[in-house]
Order: sequence, then structure tokens, then C-alpha cells
Amino acid sequence: MGKSEFEGESAAIYCRISHIKDDDQTGVERQERICRDMAARYGLRVSPEHVFIDPSRSAWQRNRKRPGWDKMLEAMDAGAFRHVLAYHPDRLMRQPPDLEQLLIKAEERNVILHGQANRRDLSNADDRFFLRIEVAHACKSSDDTSRRVKSAQEDALAAGKAHGGRRTYGYTKDSTAIVPEEKEIVQEIFRRFLDGDAIWAIFQDLHKRQVPSAGGGLWTVGRVRATLDLPKHAGLITFQGEVQKDANGDYRTGAWPAIVSVGEWEEVHRLRQQRSADYADARRSFRKYLLTGLVICTNCTRSMVGEKVGGVRGVPYYRCTRKTSSMPEACTRKIKAVELEEFVKDAAKDFLTSLSPSDLVAPSVTMDPVDAEQAEADDKVKLAEIREMWDAKEITTAEMREMQAKIKARMAARNKATVIRPLTALEGIVIGEGAAESFDGLTEDRQAAALRFLFPAVRIKASSVRGVVDFGRVDIDPPQLH
Repeated sequence: MGKSEFEGESAAIYCRISHIKDDDQTGVERQERICRDMAARYGLRVSPEHVFIDPSRSAWQRNRKRPGWDKMLEAMDAGAFRHVLAYHPDRLMRQPPDLEQLLIKAEERNVILHGQANRRDLSNADDRFFLRIEVAHACKSSDDTSRRVKSAQEDALAAGKAHGGRRTYGYTKDSTAIVPEEKEIVQEIFRRFLDGDAIWAIFQDLHKRQVPSAGGGLWTVGRVRATLDLPKHAGLITFQGEVQKDANGDYRTGAWPAIVSVGEWEEVHRLRQQRSADYADARRSFRKYLLTGLVICTNCTRSMVGEKVGGVRGVPYYRCTRKTSSMPEACTRKIKAVELEEFVKDAAKDFLTSLSPSDLVAPSVTMDPVDAEQAEADDKVKLAEIREMWDAKEITTAEMREMQAKIKARMAARNKATVIRPLTALEGIVIGEGAAESFDGLTEDRQAAALRFLFPAVRIKASSVRGVVDFGRVDIDPPQLH
């Protein structure tokens, strides 16, 4: 199709590259560049928020989360664009259920899928048929790849060898030899954890010393945790996440040298489970933070989250999330949670007391509901007739879309004029006199929902006094009910 047919229409770009060695590992940057070239040829508009990328995300694994894919489907369902550009359909999906999910979302929106070498109209039966064949082929290709990888892993397991993957810290790429300086770090991590050091403290020290990880970057909390959990450091063989044992119940050891003893690894494993259980028990005693998602640090514009300072029995605060930054500019801003929550709740009660019931309804209805209902039914009939005309090839796809767009715009305008949208977050709350008592009688969940509805943000500035809570540092964005 030429450029003139789609000139000016909106489009989205989806890019993905798997961490598995597929036949085609075209990088996401190149995929995006190819898709933008396609958009230019067709005259399509691509907004920055409609570029969805899932780097190192497998479309084959059924339990793999793909945030970019999920956001794209959500935006498609909202009618944000008319076209989807992808390097190839298998960048979008490699499982038939994914395709069916896409088709359901796209059917009412008449979305067209563009690839580097093909174009599929997702509202066209023939194109849907061919796309199903392509996805089935991609699924088989992924299954074949998975089978080969699993077979190679089983062969390595039988031989007591490490089975590929990224280089393990402490070992050379092929796991046949130890890297001396990394061995010392692994042993240090195990020794310090067994001596009682927290994983967070170990991470901070490694980061401060600029110790490089296996990939050359700096250490993270997750990497320290993974190092402690990895049986390979004790010379133990794992397969599909399970430590392997022989017929006598003894651990199977690999052909690579161990860095720590099996006893050390077992004790670390036991302590990790115990501390996880203790942490879970402590979590159950945590308080609810009513302003979660509302409090913002004005220093770095990040959210401030609730936590107790001084352990489980400490004082609850809202603290800037950049407090855990490994960079020199880590932010330490905090404010006591109980006092801040009471301050914001008082502001909410004062505001609700000042309202009248008329403040909580939308503008009066401008169209008779009976007439609106009949007009809605007539428009639905017209949409069905247009679809029948298109199915019978009496009108072109472009004509169908133009006719549908006019009717749907009319329906949207009518709904806006006739529907009163209740402010559900405030339902059941007394307005005006008695608002304070009504608010205090709500559950914590209802109070939190009302506060999030009323106030866009609670901004925390630097404190100008010491020793007391400085409410002058608290800026509450004014409520916006309409």
C-alpha cells in the first residue's frame, strides 16, 4: 500500500529481542530504526509514548512477563493507535494464545500489523489465517530450540559439567578454572554472611570498594544474594533449579573446582531460609501507610515510601526512595509518618467539611435519557450495517473506517453529555457538617482511597527546624474534583 492510504494515521512500534539465541537476534535499536523507516514510508505518526520495547524478553516462554507487550495491548484497547509496526510478527508473539489475545484487542479497532516484509490487516480473515500459520511456525521453532538446549544441558549433567549460560563469578567462562581474585570475594561474601553481616551491608562494602561483578559492572544486592544461593560455588550440580543427588541421596559434584565447602553452602542456605521466615513474620507486623503513592520528595522528585527506622519496633517514616542509591547523590530526606498522615487527614476533613453535595456531581444532563438510549441503539444498528457492507465488499476498508469513526465520535459526545459520573471514592462519606466524624469512621483502606482521590500529591520540602515535625515543609496539591 502506498503512503497516501495511511497518511497521518497513528501507529505504535513494538521491539523485542530474546536472551535465547534465536535464528534472528536483530537488536532492538535496529528494529526500532527499521520500524521508523516503515512509518515514514506509510506516512504514519508514532508518538514517543507508543514505542514499546521488551529487551531480553522471550515471547516463547509462557510465564515470561513482557511489560512492553502488556502496555501495548492496553493502549491498543483504548484506541490509541491504528497501526502496529514490528520488525517481524515473531517479535510480537511466538505463542498462539498471544496472537488470539492480540486479535481480540484489535478486532474492534481495525488495527493493521506491519512487518519489514509483510503487512497483516488484523480485521481481515485471510490475513488472520496467514498470521496464525506464521505464529505456529515460530512456536515450533522455539520449541525446537528449547529441546536442543535442554538436551545439551542433560548431556552436560550426565558428564558432571557446567551447562553453558553466562560466566559464573569466580570461574572462567567454561567453568574449568577459578579466577583467583574473584574466588577471594566469593569466600569473603560467604564468611561475612555466616558471621552475621546483612546482605545489604555486604553489598554496600563491595560497592564502596568498586569491586567489579562478573559482567564488569558493580555489585548489587541481588548479585550478592545470588552468589550465596548458587550451589555451583560448592561444586554441586543443579538441573532445572534443583540440586542433584545420586541414588544414595548424596550430592552430585561437578568437574569444576569448588570455592566454598558444601557445609558452608548448606549453612548459608539454612540461614537464608531462617532469615526469610523471620522477615516474613516481621512484615506481618508492619503498619499500613495511608499516603503510599502520594508523597513526593521535592529534592529529587522521587516517591517517598513508608518504612520503620530502627527495625521492626522503630519509628515509621516516609523516606525518599533514593536513599538506597549507590551514587554519591543519595537522598536522605524523611518525615515522620504518623504526624504527616494526621496532617493530611485533617486537610481532607477540612476540605470535605467545606463542600456541599452539589460540588460532587457532574454538570446537569443536557440530553433526555430516553432519547439518548434510542439514539445509542440506532447508532449500534448503523455500525452493524456498515460492518455487513464491508464484509460483502460493498465498501472499502478506508470507507468503513471513515463511516465508523463519525458514528463512534457521535456516540462518545452523547455519552459525555448524558452520563453523570459519580465520584465513587467519596461514596458513603458525609459531605459538609459531620464530614470529619464520617471520615474518622472509615477503614484505613477507604481513608487511603479517599486521600489518593482528593490530593494529587503531598510534596515534602527540606526541613528548616530540628527536633520537631516541621509542617511548613509539607505542600499538599489542591483537590481537583472535575
